[in-house]
Amino acid sequence: MVKTIINCNIFDYDNYKENQYIRFDKEILEVGDMKDFKKNENEEIIDFKGKLVMPGFVNGHTHIYSTFARGMSVEFNPKSFSDILKQLWWRMDSKIDLETTYYSGLVSGIEFIKNGITTFIDHHASGSAIKGTLNELKKGLCDEIGLRGIFCFETSDRFNVNECIEENVEFAKNKNENHAGMFGLHASLSLSNETLKKVSENLNGLPIHIHVAESLEDEEDSIAKYNKKVVERLKEFNLLNKNSILSHCVHIDEREAEIMSKYDIYVALNPTSNMNNAVGLPNYKLLKNHGIKTIIGNDGLGFNITREYLNLYYTQKYRYEDPTFFNFIDLKNSIDNVYNLAGELLGIKIGRIKEGYKADMISYDYTPFTPLSKNNIFGHVFFGIWDKLDVVDTIVNGEFLMKDRKVKYDETKIYNEAKEVSKKLWKRL
Repeated sequence: MVKTIINCNIFDYDNYKENQYIRFDKEILEVGDMKDFKKNENEEIIDFKGKLVMPGFVNGHTHIYSTFARGMSVEFNPKSFSDILKQLWWRMDSKIDLETTYYSGLVSGIEFIKNGITTFIDHHASGSAIKGTLNELKKGLCDEIGLRGIFCFETSDRFNVNECIEENVEFAKNKNENHAGMFGLHASLSLSNETLKKVSENLNGLPIHIHVAESLEDEEDSIAKYNKKVVERLKEFNLLNKNSILSHCVHIDEREAEIMSKYDIYVALNPTSNMNNAVGLPNYKLLKNHGIKTIIGNDGLGFNITREYLNLYYTQKYRYEDPTFFNFIDLKNSIDNVYNLAGELLGIKIGRIKEGYKADMISYDYTPFTPLSKNNIFGHVFFGIWDKLDVVDTIVNGEFLMKDRKVKYDETKIYNEAKEVSKKLWKRL
């Protein structure tokens, strides 16, 4: 059934409009001023009573397998980033099976919805189950919860490389508007030349999704073993293909940035995770100077992507000791980039509240206490809404997945079942 939201305000990063209506089914059919609104037969009317409507968020890089790490207790005394991987994440992902994968998807999906995320790009690892694991994620997140997802499996020499390759290639064959695949690679430090050659031979045109120079150790390992920087290795094996995501890139140098600038690729920035792991801060100025497109992710650290927007904005000013650096234009470019990338991978248009775009929208109750206009709306959103995120409605593909802050699922049942699954995972550790 066609639905129409009435009495709303709209901000889609390009335009701010007050007193609007939005007519939609799976796509947005019509947007207009309430003075011109006429009700059609057989349509559902939803009165938003002045709520602000924006496009749903896209998380440009996450790790859904990390969901059940919350509250987990393991022996943990890292002295380096590689220690963090070995003592925590590699220890955990080696024990993740299909059941864990499925329930992490269900829980993540609900948490994403609460935080206004309607599309995500995931980077998955599960040593106890490789074959079929991406379908389990898709089943939970896309088929049952109703989000849009782009998935891949972290190919690594820690796992059976042939199975990793097959999982990436086979999953990507079944693309539609709700899910698509990339070719996942963990990081240079866990990928031999033999593995990269094998991946290159089986890439089938898929864009890669890989961690690059997240820590200095990744670069040091590459130089020590191969006498090349990480990006030079990727170039050598023809892996820098269109729409690839190179996550982090905290420690790339000018030469690597110059190489990356020759390709139509994206760098996923994850500032909160970088601070948490004490690996450094993104070098946005280097990327910007070389015209490299950036997107924003959270590296699996929680579910609120607006925290990343805030932290990226503040940390870049701090890094360069310049309060004018990294402004709303820079932030908007990164947001637009992830809409464009996810939309292209899925074959749809997202990220705007206008005719022909998918009806993936979120709403807020917001009462400003200073004047609000088209000239300062981004400041109100950034400092007033994202600072204490409180999403009221989340709509994907024209369906309310959350209405008036209540999700459409039996949250108590799912979370209780997930708790039992997490117990079994922790016991295996």
